[in-house]
Amino acid sequence: MGVTCVAQVPVAEGKSVQQTVEILTRKLELLGAEKQGTFCVDCETYHTAASTISSQGQTGKLMYVMHNSEYPLSCFALFENGPCLIADANFDILMVKLKGFFQNAKANKIESRGTRYQYCDFLVKVGTVTMGPSARGISVEVEYCPCVIANDCWSLLIEFMQSFMGNHTPGIPSVFGTKHDSIYSPADTMVQYMELFNKIRKQQQVPVAGIR
Repeated sequence: MGVTCVAQVPVAEGKSVQQTVEILTRKLELLGAEKQGTFCVDCETYHTAASTISSQGQTGKLMYVMHNSEYPLSCFALFENGPCLIADANFDILMVKLKGFFQNAKANKIESRGTRYQYCDFLVKVGTVTMGPSARGISVEVEYCPCVIANDCWSLLIEFMQSFMGNHTPGIPSVFGTKHDSIYSPADTMVQYMELFNKIRKQQQVPVAGIR
């Protein structure tokens, strides 16, 4: 994989989530991008079991167990401001056995699902972010495939994203700041999705116009 940027795109004024997604994908297709199947990234939240907190006197922690259709044999477990564990797909079964320590907050499951596009050396994924039956936002993932050093290609990523995202082109992801000249990895993409999903969850605490 190459270097990837994950960003949220706000819902266009007077439009629904789906209509805004269609506007974005139409711009990509006009550029010459070609559809390359679909993708899905999901995230389940686990919190420290109450019995563990009371017996050990620890503060509760959240753990995010995530999957990415680009890596069907892997499972990613992330702590906020902590490490990212990459395990095989059987990790989900392990979490069931660890329910005495971590409990699944089922109502908080969130996912982004949509279409993959290829444009020259770029892979673009435009997704609808949902919680339960409701569309909550829009994610855009852009990967520059030939490069694995973030500092070497950020200007190229920005230039390409501006061509279809316009004023909504994001700033440099926080995860890039820790990479410097080291090799970009799939875990860095999952950290960006975790941050995006948490941002969208917090936004749902107030009404968002244009989502229906």
